[in-house]
Amino acid sequence: MEREHTASMEDYLEAVAMLSSEGGVARVKQISQALGVKMPSVTAALKKLSEEGLVEHERYGGARLTVKGDKAAVEVFHRHEVLRHFLTDVLNIDAETARVDACRMEHSISSATLERLAKFLEFIAACPEDELPWLKDYSHFVQHGQLPTVCSLRASEGER
Repeated sequence: MEREHTASMEDYLEAVAMLSSEGGVARVKQISQALGVKMPSVTAALKKLSEEGLVEHERYGGARLTVKGDKAAVEVFHRHEVLRHFLTDVLNIDAETARVDACRMEHSISSATLERLAKFLEFIAACPEDELPWLKDYSHFVQHGQLPTVCSLRASEGER
């Protein structure tokens, strides 16, 4: 299923979901601070999300997700988590960079690519560690800049 909301609207949904999970509702000021935007921008976004049936927001009150909004937010969060997990656990990206990059990528990744990444992560999680030496070799390569011997041999064979 392809997404129908803009990246900005998805960020607002995610923020409302996270903030309302802590205190029941998300306040405009909290959303503003969380997303680094001005409060009038939050109010306009909440109005649009409310018109789309994704949030319930009363003027000067808090915002909470509707069932439809919660479903959309869960999808955004799932995309974020799959990407963050892949970036940190497979590509060895530091946690903060992975968080920021996953947030950027979650809005543009296709459903097919996301599904394949999720299956890849499921595959490596299910396999015993000793069955995936190439993953350890990759980690070593990233940290030290040296290809493992078996890879160096293969690379030199390709040059002939």
